Amino acid sequence: MGAGIAEVFARAGWQVHGIDRDTAALDRGRDIIATSTDRAVTKGKLTAADRDALQERISYDTDLAAAHDATVVVEAALEDLDAKRAIFADLGTRFGPDVLLATNTSSLPVTEIAAVTEHPERVVGLHFFNPAPVQELVEVITTVHTSQQASERTAALVAELGKTAITCGDRAGFVVNRLLVGYLNRAIRLHQDGFAGRDEIDQVMVTSAGYPMGPFALCDLVGLDVILAVVERIWDDTRDPIDAPAPLLRQLVAAGRLGRKSGVGFGASGDPEPIAQLNRAGRREDRSDELPGALVLPYLNEALRMVESGYATCDDIDTGMQLGCRMPGPFDLLAEIGVERVLTGQRLIFAETAAPAHRPCRLLETLAAGDDPSAALAELRRS
Repeated sequence: MGAGIAEVFARAGWQVHGIDRDTAALDRGRDIIATSTDRAVTKGKLTAADRDALQERISYDTDLAAAHDATVVVEAALEDLDAKRAIFADLGTRFGPDVLLATNTSSLPVTEIAAVTEHPERVVGLHFFNPAPVQELVEVITTVHTSQQASERTAALVAELGKTAITCGDRAGFVVNRLLVGYLNRAIRLHQDGFAGRDEIDQVMVTSAGYPMGPFALCDLVGLDVILAVVERIWDDTRDPIDAPAPLLRQLVAAGRLGRKSGVGFGASGDPEPIAQLNRAGRREDRSDELPGALVLPYLNEALRMVESGYATCDDIDTGMQLGCRMPGPFDLLAEIGVERVLTGQRLIFAETAAPAHRPCRLLETLAAGDDPSAALAELRRS
């Protein structure tokens, strides 16, 4: 990610200092950038001259002192809170209060990272998606410390980099991972509990819901260990039972079944469904006819909660899911399905589970209670 972010800034004409812990890490970063830009030349997306100029704009060093003149610092260390806090404690003393400090985290609390710095008002989350040179979306995360100036400066920076920014507050998973990982965790739990088979769920979500791939194929692609880490972060934040990691997810990670990276996960060729090993008494009653609603409706309800609380706008949420995951925008789906149908379905899910998070949010009920729910939704999306 660090190499990808360095390439993004250099593509936009910035002079970049690439800093890493040792020369071996620097060499890996340099090789990643060389491979990426060479590929861009081969595909006709960069000229050879532009590639060479881009590479010359990046310097490499193991000493942060080499970046003393930086106006923006983006940290891209591993997803370890203690490590990031240690880095930011150092950054806060090295760089003056006008230097923007950003952490590229997908789920860690930016507020806790900012709290160790001098002038935490200039600290933001800047969540690039992988691979950074290709993915258009960047989540901008503000904290209770972040100044309006820093927030506006960060949004302008993302635009200068040629990316699309969505802005949100500091909650576990932010917008995209909060919605995506919650959806994936629910799919695993439904499969684990015998609601429907792995392949049935994947097929329905592609053919009926219009998703680019099913949840289990996506789990294998992303990596089950990565998904578990984000689910645990959300669970730590909410302590809501429906956010707890599905036991099957924990078991597969413990068994080393991480998806494509390990060669086996949910969908490796010839691999028996994990449900067959866990529910030896046989499948429960097949409820696959209730798909995709069992997965889509809670996802829409959670998106509405984000809007209801002022956490994010309809447009930002739709943009985040479309650009970050290539999934349909939640509010596009809500308009397609119909507010009243979504409310009816979500009430049934809440009645069955009694989970507080499955209670239809007040905004959904308010939209459905009006004379023209479709018009009310359209007005909400414009606001």
